[in-house]
Amino acid sequence: MLEYIKRKQKRLEKKRQRAAELEAKQEAARAAKMEAEARKQREIAAHKKFLLEQKENERYRQKHIQRKEKLVEQKWNNQLGTLMAQIDDSLQKEDELEEIRSIIERREPLRQKLDWDTWLSDPLNQLLADLDYDYAVEMFKRDNLMAGGRSGRGGKTRRPALVEDNWSLAFSGDTGASAADDYVTTTFNPDDYNLNLGFTVSYWVRPDAVGSTMFAFGRRHSNSQRFTFGINAANKIHIGTGQNLLKGTWNNGLENPDGQTAAELFPSLFVQTGGDEGDLIPGTWLHFAVTYADRENISEGKTTRKVYLNGELIKSQEVNWNSTGGSTGDMIFGGRRQPDEEYNNGWACALSQVAIFDTAKDANWVASVYNTDKKKLDLSNESGLVGYWKFDEGSGTTVKDYSGNDNHGTFAAISGDTTAYPTWEYLGNVITR
Repeated sequence: MLEYIKRKQKRLEKKRQRAAELEAKQEAARAAKMEAEARKQREIAAHKKFLLEQKENERYRQKHIQRKEKLVEQKWNNQLGTLMAQIDDSLQKEDELEEIRSIIERREPLRQKLDWDTWLSDPLNQLLADLDYDYAVEMFKRDNLMAGGRSGRGGKTRRPALVEDNWSLAFSGDTGASAADDYVTTTFNPDDYNLNLGFTVSYWVRPDAVGSTMFAFGRRHSNSQRFTFGINAANKIHIGTGQNLLKGTWNNGLENPDGQTAAELFPSLFVQTGGDEGDLIPGTWLHFAVTYADRENISEGKTTRKVYLNGELIKSQEVNWNSTGGSTGDMIFGGRRQPDEEYNNGWACALSQVAIFDTAKDANWVASVYNTDKKKLDLSNESGLVGYWKFDEGSGTTVKDYSGNDNHGTFAAISGDTTAYPTWEYLGNVITR
Protein backbone atom coordinates (compact mmCIF):
# COMPACT_ATOMS: atom_id res chain seq x y z
CA MET A 1 0.00 0.00 0.00
CA LEU A 2 2.78 2.38 0.87
CA GLU A 3 4.51 1.64 -2.45
CA TYR A 4 1.31 2.37 -4.30
CA ILE A 5 0.97 5.76 -2.61
CA LYS A 6 4.60 6.68 -3.48
CA ARG A 7 4.12 5.72 -7.13
CA LYS A 8 0.96 7.77 -7.31
CA GLN A 9 2.69 10.80 -5.77
CA LYS A 10 5.52 10.50 -8.31
CA ARG A 11 3.01 10.38 -11.15
CA LEU A 12 1.27 13.46 -9.76
CA GLU A 13 4.61 15.25 -9.35
CA LYS A 14 5.58 14.48 -12.95
CA LYS A 15 2.18 15.64 -14.12
CA ARG A 16 2.56 18.93 -12.23
CA GLN A 17 6.12 19.30 -13.60
CA ARG A 18 4.88 18.74 -17.15
CA ALA A 19 2.06 21.23 -16.58
CA ALA A 20 4.55 23.78 -15.22
CA GLU A 21 6.86 23.24 -18.17
CA LEU A 22 3.94 23.62 -20.56
CA GLU A 23 2.84 26.79 -18.80
CA ALA A 24 6.40 28.14 -18.99
CA LYS A 25 6.54 27.39 -22.69
CA GLN A 26 3.20 29.04 -23.24
CA GLU A 27 4.30 32.08 -21.21
CA ALA A 28 7.55 32.30 -23.20
CA ALA A 29 5.56 32.08 -26.43
CA ARG A 30 3.24 34.83 -25.23
CA ALA A 31 6.23 37.01 -24.21
CA ALA A 32 7.92 36.38 -27.54
CA LYS A 33 4.72 37.28 -29.36
CA MET A 34 4.34 40.47 -27.31
CA GLU A 35 8.02 41.38 -27.93
CA ALA A 36 7.57 40.78 -31.66
CA GLU A 37 4.46 42.93 -31.66
CA ALA A 38 6.24 45.67 -29.71
CA ARG A 39 9.21 45.47 -32.08
CA LYS A 40 6.84 45.70 -35.04
CA GLN A 41 5.19 48.76 -33.53
CA ARG A 42 8.59 50.35 -32.88
CA GLU A 43 9.61 49.68 -36.48
CA ILE A 44 6.35 51.18 -37.74
CA ALA A 45 6.87 54.25 -35.53
CA ALA A 46 10.51 54.57 -36.62
CA HIS A 47 9.49 54.29 -40.27
CA LYS A 48 6.82 56.94 -39.81
CA LYS A 49 9.37 59.19 -38.10
CA PHE A 50 11.85 58.60 -40.94
CA LEU A 51 9.18 59.46 -43.53
CA LEU A 52 8.28 62.63 -41.62
CA GLU A 53 11.93 63.67 -41.33
CA GLN A 54 12.49 62.90 -45.01
CA LYS A 55 9.43 64.97 -45.90
CA GLU A 56 10.62 67.83 -43.66
CA ASN A 57 14.13 67.68 -45.15
CA GLU A 58 12.68 67.80 -48.64
CA ARG A 59 10.55 70.77 -47.63
CA TYR A 60 13.65 72.58 -46.32
CA ARG A 61 15.58 71.64 -49.48
CA GLN A 62 12.85 72.99 -51.74
CA LYS A 63 12.62 76.11 -49.60
CA HIS A 64 16.40 76.58 -49.89
CA ILE A 65 16.25 76.08 -53.68
CA GLN A 66 13.40 78.59 -53.96
CA ARG A 67 15.29 81.10 -51.78
CA LYS A 68 18.45 80.68 -53.84
CA GLU A 69 16.49 81.04 -57.10
CA LYS A 70 14.83 84.13 -55.70
CA LEU A 71 18.22 85.59 -54.70
CA VAL A 72 19.61 84.84 -58.18
CA GLU A 73 16.54 86.45 -59.74
CA GLN A 74 16.87 89.47 -57.45
CA LYS A 75 20.59 89.76 -58.24
CA TRP A 76 19.86 89.58 -61.99
CA ASN A 77 17.03 92.08 -61.68
CA ASN A 78 19.31 94.43 -59.72
CA GLN A 79 22.03 94.12 -62.34
CA LEU A 80 19.51 94.56 -65.16
CA GLY A 81 17.97 97.53 -63.38
CA THR A 82 21.40 99.10 -62.89
CA LEU A 83 22.28 98.55 -66.54
CA MET A 84 18.98 99.96 -67.79
CA ALA A 85 19.34 102.94 -65.46
CA GLN A 86 22.84 103.56 -66.82
CA ILE A 87 21.53 103.35 -70.39
CA ASP A 88 18.65 105.71 -69.61
CA ASP A 89 21.03 108.09 -67.85
CA SER A 90 23.44 108.00 -70.79
CA LEU A 91 20.64 108.66 -73.29
CA GLN A 92 19.28 111.46 -71.13
CA LYS A 93 22.72 113.04 -70.85
CA GLU A 94 23.18 112.82 -74.62
CA ASP A 95 19.83 114.55 -75.15
CA GLU A 96 20.74 117.20 -72.59
CA LEU A 97 24.12 117.71 -74.24
CA GLU A 98 22.50 118.24 -77.64
CA GLU A 99 20.05 120.72 -76.15
CA ILE A 100 22.87 122.57 -74.34
CA ARG A 101 24.80 122.83 -77.58
CA SER A 102 21.71 124.15 -79.35
CA ILE A 103 21.21 126.78 -76.62
CA ILE A 104 24.86 127.88 -76.85
CA GLU A 105 24.54 128.30 -80.61
CA ARG A 106 21.41 130.48 -80.25
CA ARG A 107 22.61 132.68 -77.37
CA GLU A 108 23.74 136.23 -78.03
CA PRO A 109 26.91 137.49 -76.25
CA LEU A 110 26.44 139.95 -73.39
CA ARG A 111 27.30 143.60 -73.98
CA GLN A 112 27.37 144.47 -70.29
CA LYS A 113 27.71 142.76 -66.94
CA LEU A 114 24.48 141.46 -65.39
CA ASP A 115 23.45 140.10 -62.02
CA TRP A 116 22.23 136.52 -61.76
CA ASP A 117 18.48 137.27 -61.76
CA THR A 118 18.78 139.58 -64.77
CA TRP A 119 20.91 137.01 -66.59
CA LEU A 120 18.24 134.36 -65.93
CA SER A 121 15.54 136.59 -67.39
CA ASP A 122 16.78 135.49 -70.80
CA PRO A 123 14.66 132.37 -71.59
CA LEU A 124 17.65 130.56 -73.12
CA ASN A 125 19.71 131.13 -69.98
CA GLN A 126 16.84 129.94 -67.80
CA LEU A 127 16.52 126.81 -69.94
CA LEU A 128 20.26 126.24 -69.63
CA ALA A 129 20.01 126.50 -65.83
CA ASP A 130 17.12 124.01 -65.80
CA LEU A 131 19.18 121.51 -67.81
CA ASP A 132 22.52 121.91 -66.01
CA TYR A 133 22.68 124.36 -63.13
CA ASP A 134 26.44 124.06 -62.55
CA TYR A 135 27.19 124.67 -66.20
CA ALA A 136 24.79 127.63 -66.25
CA VAL A 137 26.69 129.20 -63.33
CA GLU A 138 29.95 128.74 -65.21
CA MET A 139 28.42 130.29 -68.33
CA PHE A 140 27.08 133.22 -66.28
CA LYS A 141 30.58 133.91 -64.89
CA ARG A 142 32.16 133.68 -68.32
CA ASP A 143 29.50 135.90 -69.88
CA ASN A 144 30.23 138.64 -67.36
CA LEU A 145 33.97 138.14 -67.76
CA MET A 146 33.67 138.54 -71.53
CA ALA A 147 31.34 141.50 -71.17
CA GLY A 148 33.91 143.17 -68.90
CA GLY A 149 36.57 142.52 -71.51
CA ARG A 150 34.46 144.08 -74.24
CA SER A 151 33.55 147.23 -72.29
CA GLY A 152 36.22 149.85 -71.87
CA ARG A 153 39.24 148.23 -73.53
CA GLY A 154 38.06 147.03 -76.87
CA GLY A 155 40.71 144.32 -76.68
CA LYS A 156 40.53 140.66 -77.50
CA THR A 157 37.47 138.77 -76.33
CA ARG A 158 37.81 135.46 -74.55
CA ARG A 159 36.00 132.43 -75.91
CA PRO A 160 33.34 130.90 -73.65
CA ALA A 161 33.76 127.50 -72.07
CA LEU A 162 33.05 124.55 -74.32
CA VAL A 163 31.28 121.32 -73.53
CA GLU A 164 33.41 118.32 -74.37
CA ASP A 165 32.45 114.65 -74.46
CA ASN A 166 34.07 112.22 -72.07
CA TRP A 167 34.65 108.52 -72.68
CA SER A 168 35.88 105.25 -71.25
CA LEU A 169 37.09 102.08 -72.94
CA ALA A 170 35.20 98.80 -72.48
CA PHE A 171 36.59 95.29 -72.88
CA SER A 172 34.63 92.07 -73.37
CA GLY A 173 37.04 89.73 -71.52
CA ASP A 174 37.88 86.18 -72.49
CA THR A 175 35.05 84.28 -70.74
CA GLY A 176 31.32 84.20 -71.32
CA ALA A 177 29.16 84.42 -74.42
CA SER A 178 30.29 87.96 -75.32
CA ALA A 179 34.03 87.27 -74.95
CA ALA A 180 36.09 88.61 -77.83
CA ASP A 181 39.62 88.56 -76.39
CA ASP A 182 40.11 92.29 -76.97
CA TYR A 183 42.84 94.33 -75.29
CA VAL A 184 45.18 97.32 -75.59
CA THR A 185 48.93 96.84 -75.78
CA THR A 186 51.40 99.47 -74.52
CA THR A 187 55.15 100.02 -74.32
CA PHE A 188 54.98 100.61 -70.56
CA ASN A 189 57.29 98.37 -68.52
CA PRO A 190 57.26 98.87 -64.71
CA ASP A 191 60.93 97.87 -64.54
CA ASP A 192 61.90 100.93 -66.59
CA TYR A 193 60.76 103.23 -63.77
CA ASN A 194 62.08 101.36 -60.69
CA LEU A 195 58.58 100.96 -59.31
CA ASN A 196 59.89 98.40 -56.81
CA LEU A 197 61.39 101.40 -54.98
CA GLY A 198 57.97 102.99 -54.51
CA PHE A 199 54.85 103.59 -56.60
CA THR A 200 51.21 104.60 -56.74
CA VAL A 201 48.64 103.12 -59.12
CA SER A 202 45.25 104.82 -59.39
CA TYR A 203 42.45 103.65 -61.68
CA TRP A 204 38.70 103.62 -62.24
CA VAL A 205 37.17 100.31 -63.33
CA ARG A 206 33.59 99.21 -63.96
CA PRO A 207 33.25 95.41 -63.61
CA ASP A 208 30.79 94.12 -66.20
CA ALA A 209 31.39 90.52 -65.11
CA VAL A 210 32.94 88.93 -62.04
CA GLY A 211 34.61 85.54 -61.99
CA SER A 212 37.85 83.62 -61.69
CA THR A 213 41.16 85.49 -62.28
CA MET A 214 40.30 88.59 -64.30
CA PHE A 215 42.65 91.53 -64.82
CA ALA A 216 42.05 95.19 -65.68
CA PHE A 217 45.70 95.60 -66.65
CA GLY A 218 49.20 94.36 -65.89
CA ARG A 219 52.06 92.01 -66.73
CA ARG A 220 53.58 88.95 -65.08
CA HIS A 221 56.97 87.53 -66.00
CA SER A 222 57.14 85.01 -63.14
CA ASN A 223 55.77 84.45 -59.65
CA SER A 224 58.39 86.87 -58.29
CA GLN A 225 57.85 89.51 -61.00
CA ARG A 226 54.22 90.62 -60.95
CA PHE A 227 52.55 93.94 -61.69
CA THR A 228 48.88 92.98 -61.98
CA PHE A 229 45.55 94.53 -60.95
CA GLY A 230 42.18 92.79 -61.04
CA ILE A 231 40.05 90.23 -59.20
CA ASN A 232 40.75 86.59 -58.33
CA ALA A 233 37.06 85.64 -57.99
CA ALA A 234 33.70 87.32 -57.52
CA ASN A 235 34.48 87.61 -53.81
CA LYS A 236 38.26 88.26 -54.01
CA ILE A 237 40.65 90.98 -55.08
CA HIS A 238 43.84 90.19 -57.03
CA ILE A 239 46.79 92.56 -56.67
CA GLY A 240 50.24 91.29 -57.66
CA THR A 241 53.40 93.22 -56.69
CA GLY A 242 56.68 91.43 -57.29
CA GLN A 243 56.47 88.09 -55.53
CA ASN A 244 53.58 89.14 -53.28
CA LEU A 245 50.04 88.23 -54.29
CA LEU A 246 47.01 89.68 -52.47
CA LYS A 247 43.84 87.60 -52.88
CA GLY A 248 41.79 88.59 -49.85
CA THR A 249 37.98 88.39 -49.81
CA TRP A 250 35.85 91.51 -49.66
CA ASN A 251 34.14 90.40 -46.43
CA ASN A 252 37.12 88.75 -44.72
CA GLY A 253 40.73 89.85 -45.07
CA LEU A 254 40.18 93.27 -46.65
CA GLU A 255 39.43 95.74 -43.88
CA ASN A 256 40.28 99.22 -42.62
CA PRO A 257 42.21 99.93 -39.38
CA ASP A 258 38.91 99.94 -37.46
CA GLY A 259 38.17 96.37 -38.54
CA GLN A 260 35.42 97.21 -41.04
CA THR A 261 35.60 95.01 -44.11
CA ALA A 262 35.23 96.31 -47.66
CA ALA A 263 31.78 94.67 -47.84
CA GLU A 264 30.76 96.47 -44.64
CA LEU A 265 32.19 99.81 -45.77
CA PHE A 266 30.36 99.68 -49.12
CA PRO A 267 27.33 97.37 -48.70
CA SER A 268 25.74 98.48 -51.98
CA LEU A 269 28.72 97.10 -53.94
CA PHE A 270 28.49 93.53 -52.63
CA VAL A 271 25.86 90.79 -52.21
CA GLN A 272 24.87 90.87 -48.55
CA THR A 273 22.86 87.63 -48.08
CA GLY A 274 22.49 84.17 -49.56
CA GLY A 275 24.97 81.79 -51.15
CA ASP A 276 26.68 84.61 -53.04
CA GLU A 277 27.25 86.76 -49.95
CA GLY A 278 30.36 88.89 -50.35
CA ASP A 279 30.40 88.75 -54.17
CA LEU A 280 31.14 91.96 -56.06
CA ILE A 281 28.06 93.24 -57.91
CA PRO A 282 28.83 94.15 -61.55
CA GLY A 283 27.88 97.41 -63.20
CA THR A 284 29.21 100.08 -60.80
CA TRP A 285 32.30 102.26 -61.30
CA LEU A 286 34.95 101.64 -58.60
CA HIS A 287 38.09 103.57 -57.78
CA PHE A 288 41.16 101.60 -56.70
CA ALA A 289 44.51 102.95 -55.55
CA VAL A 290 47.56 100.89 -54.63
CA THR A 291 50.61 102.51 -53.00
CA TYR A 292 54.02 101.02 -52.23
CA ALA A 293 56.09 103.04 -49.74
CA ASP A 294 59.27 104.66 -51.06
CA ARG A 295 62.72 103.25 -50.25
CA GLU A 296 66.28 103.90 -51.43
CA ASN A 297 67.07 100.36 -52.56
CA ILE A 298 65.77 96.80 -52.27
CA SER A 299 68.30 95.95 -49.51
CA GLU A 300 66.09 97.91 -47.11
CA GLY A 301 63.70 94.94 -47.20
CA LYS A 302 59.96 95.04 -46.70
CA THR A 303 57.96 98.26 -47.01
CA THR A 304 54.27 99.07 -46.71
CA ARG A 305 51.82 98.38 -49.51
CA LYS A 306 48.33 99.84 -49.14
CA VAL A 307 45.17 99.16 -51.14
CA TYR A 308 42.28 101.65 -51.25
CA LEU A 309 38.72 101.18 -52.51
CA ASN A 310 36.65 104.32 -53.18
CA GLY A 311 38.99 106.40 -51.04
CA GLU A 312 38.99 104.01 -48.05
CA LEU A 313 41.98 101.95 -46.94
CA ILE A 314 41.04 98.24 -47.10
CA LYS A 315 44.45 96.55 -46.77
CA SER A 316 47.88 97.45 -45.39
CA GLN A 317 50.74 94.95 -45.27
CA GLU A 318 54.53 94.74 -45.35
CA VAL A 319 55.85 93.24 -48.59
CA ASN A 320 59.16 93.15 -50.45
CA TRP A 321 59.31 93.52 -54.24
CA ASN A 322 62.95 92.69 -54.85
CA SER A 323 63.03 91.06 -58.29
CA THR A 324 62.65 92.85 -61.63
CA GLY A 325 63.54 92.25 -65.23
CA GLY A 326 62.66 89.33 -67.44
CA SER A 327 61.79 88.89 -71.09
CA THR A 328 58.03 89.29 -70.79
CA GLY A 329 56.66 92.15 -72.90
CA ASP A 330 55.12 95.35 -71.67
CA MET A 331 51.88 96.00 -69.79
CA ILE A 332 48.47 95.62 -71.47
CA PHE A 333 44.96 96.88 -70.64
CA GLY A 334 41.92 94.57 -70.59
CA GLY A 335 43.92 91.58 -69.34
CA ARG A 336 47.40 90.51 -68.27
CA ARG A 337 50.50 89.81 -70.36
CA GLN A 338 52.19 86.51 -69.52
CA PRO A 339 55.53 85.03 -70.67
CA ASP A 340 55.24 84.16 -74.38
CA GLU A 341 51.62 85.34 -74.35
CA GLU A 342 50.27 88.65 -75.62
CA TYR A 343 47.05 88.29 -73.65
CA ASN A 344 45.86 86.30 -70.64
CA ASN A 345 42.94 86.32 -68.17
CA GLY A 346 40.89 89.13 -69.71
CA TRP A 347 38.18 90.97 -67.78
CA ALA A 348 34.85 92.20 -69.11
CA CYS A 349 35.12 95.71 -67.70
CA ALA A 350 35.50 99.40 -68.57
CA LEU A 351 38.55 101.51 -67.70
CA SER A 352 39.09 105.21 -67.12
CA GLN A 353 41.85 107.38 -65.65
CA VAL A 354 44.67 104.87 -65.12
CA ALA A 355 47.62 106.73 -63.56
CA ILE A 356 50.98 105.34 -62.39
CA PHE A 357 53.54 107.26 -60.28
CA ASP A 358 57.07 106.32 -59.23
CA THR A 359 56.42 107.47 -55.67
CA ALA A 360 53.91 106.60 -52.95
CA LYS A 361 51.01 109.04 -52.50
CA ASP A 362 49.30 109.46 -49.13
CA ALA A 363 45.71 108.82 -48.06
CA ASN A 364 44.66 112.44 -48.54
CA TRP A 365 45.80 112.32 -52.15
CA VAL A 366 43.86 109.10 -52.74
CA ALA A 367 40.70 110.59 -51.20
CA SER A 368 41.11 113.74 -53.30
CA VAL A 369 41.35 111.74 -56.53
CA TYR A 370 38.33 109.62 -55.59
CA ASN A 371 36.24 112.69 -54.72
CA THR A 372 37.06 114.40 -58.03
CA ASP A 373 34.64 113.63 -60.84
CA LYS A 374 36.61 111.27 -63.09
CA LYS A 375 35.25 113.20 -66.10
CA LYS A 376 37.07 116.32 -64.83
CA LEU A 377 40.13 114.60 -63.36
CA ASP A 378 43.49 115.69 -64.79
CA LEU A 379 46.67 114.33 -63.19
CA SER A 380 49.00 115.22 -66.07
CA ASN A 381 50.86 117.88 -64.03
CA GLU A 382 51.33 115.72 -60.91
CA SER A 383 54.88 115.02 -59.73
CA GLY A 384 56.25 111.52 -60.21
CA LEU A 385 53.85 110.66 -63.02
CA VAL A 386 55.30 107.93 -65.28
CA GLY A 387 52.18 106.62 -67.02
CA TYR A 388 48.74 108.17 -67.49
CA TRP A 389 45.94 106.95 -69.75
CA LYS A 390 42.64 108.86 -69.50
CA PHE A 391 40.78 106.73 -72.10
CA ASP A 392 38.99 109.87 -73.28
CA GLU A 393 39.62 109.67 -77.04
CA GLY A 394 36.15 108.32 -77.91
CA SER A 395 37.23 107.03 -81.32
CA GLY A 396 40.15 105.47 -83.13
CA THR A 397 42.44 102.64 -82.02
CA THR A 398 45.00 104.54 -79.91
CA VAL A 399 45.00 105.42 -76.20
CA LYS A 400 47.26 108.38 -75.38
CA ASP A 401 49.77 108.34 -72.54
CA TYR A 402 49.50 111.83 -70.97
CA SER A 403 52.58 111.38 -68.75
CA GLY A 404 54.92 112.55 -71.50
CA ASN A 405 56.69 109.17 -71.68
CA ASP A 406 54.85 108.23 -74.90
CA ASN A 407 53.84 104.75 -73.78
CA HIS A 408 50.69 105.04 -75.85
CA GLY A 409 48.24 102.16 -76.08
CA THR A 410 47.23 100.46 -79.32
CA PHE A 411 44.16 98.31 -79.86
CA ALA A 412 44.96 94.65 -80.30
CA ALA A 413 42.95 91.51 -80.89
CA ILE A 414 43.61 87.80 -81.06
CA SER A 415 44.60 86.68 -84.59
CA GLY A 416 44.07 90.18 -85.93
CA ASP A 417 40.30 89.92 -85.51
CA THR A 418 39.32 93.58 -85.89
CA THR A 419 35.78 92.86 -84.65
CA ALA A 420 37.36 91.98 -81.31
CA TYR A 421 38.63 95.50 -80.65
CA PRO A 422 37.50 97.12 -77.39
CA THR A 423 34.74 99.71 -77.65
CA TRP A 424 34.49 103.36 -76.63
CA GLU A 425 31.68 104.13 -74.17
CA TYR A 426 30.27 107.59 -73.58
CA LEU A 427 30.47 108.87 -69.98
CA GLY A 428 28.92 112.29 -70.44
CA ASN A 429 30.10 115.84 -70.95
CA VAL A 430 32.61 117.99 -69.10
CA ILE A 431 33.22 121.76 -69.14
CA THR A 432 36.70 122.70 -70.31
CA ARG A 433 38.33 125.45 -68.30
